[in-house]
Formats: sequence, structure tokens, C-alpha cells
Amino acid sequence: MSSKIPRGVQLHTETKTTGDNVTRKNVAPKVLKGLSTRYGKQAGLKEQNQHLMATNEELQKNLSETQERVAELELQYSDIETENVEVKKNLRDCHVLLVVANIDPVVGERVGEAARQDEDQRKEVMSVSTNLLDELKVFRDSASQQRARLEEIQSTVTDITKAREHMKQEQEDFSQKAAEMEQALKEAEALLL
Repeated sequence: MSSKIPRGVQLHTETKTTGDNVTRKNVAPKVLKGLSTRYGKQAGLKEQNQHLMATNEELQKNLSETQERVAELELQYSDIETENVEVKKNLRDCHVLLVVANIDPVVGERVGEAARQDEDQRKEVMSVSTNLLDELKVFRDSASQQRARLEEIQSTVTDITKAREHMKQEQEDFSQKAAEMEQALKEAEALLL
């Protein structure tokens, strides 16, 4: 009859005599530290691998969200560039109107021959000039705000690009660590078999 005790396991036997003069053996299995340590390491590696996989999924999600945000910011940047071109065109048009009407854009009054025109014409030109100057001021303020927004978006795009590169590096580091952990897990499993 073959024994079911694994090789390398030695059992400690103790002989007891009962009151009826019957001899009995008590068998106490010896705790195997090596075997339990392997199982503990394997369980630890599996748990660490699961944790690394969860972290990898989170990093992937963050990367996707960051890429979406970059796309949105690039679209906003493009829209602002287009709007900026339109504002510059409007400023040029207003300047042309001021020059044609002989209006000094700084003072807002007619120069040269305009002083000799009749009063109704002068009032009409002054009204147009005032409106144009107001529009110029609005355009200038708008252009200034858009420039600030553009610089902010460019800064954000730069920050996001740096974050994306950092995240990519972390992902590569993680993948390498996961591969090392998987190799260690395979080696641990091989030792158990």
C-alpha cells in the first residue's frame, strides 16, 4: 500500500498507551514552511498583478480623457484663430473708412477739407466716426481678450502634451513592471509544479 504523504514530508509519531494496554500512534503533520511560502508569494504576485492591471486601466482611461481634452482645446484654438483673422479684417475696414472720411482716428475729428463742409455733413461724419471708434475699441478689447485666451489655450495644450508624454512614460514603465511581475509569477508557478 503506497503512502499518500508527499515526498519530503516527515511525520512525527507519538506512541501512547491507553488504560487497556492498547498501543496507539498519534500522527502530527509537520508544517511545511517552504510550501506555504510559495503559495503566499504566488498569491501576493497575483494580487500585485491584479492591482497593476487595475492601475493600467485607470491610466488608459486618463490618457483617453486627456486626448479628448487636447482635441477640444485644439478646436477652440482653431476657432479663436479664425475669429482673430475676422477681427483684424474689421479693424482694417474701419481704418479705411476713417481715412476715406478724413477722420483722425486718434482725435476723432475731421482734418483738412472736412472743416469746410456744411454742418449736417460734419455731424453725420462725426456720428459715423464715433461709432467706428467705439467699434474699434470693442474690436481692440476683443482682440486683446482673444490673444489672452489663445495664450492660455497654448499653455494648456503644452501642459497637456507634457502630461501625455509623462503618462505615456508611466504606462511604458508600468508595462515593463507588469511583464516582470508576470515573469516572476510564471517562475513561481513553475517552482510550485
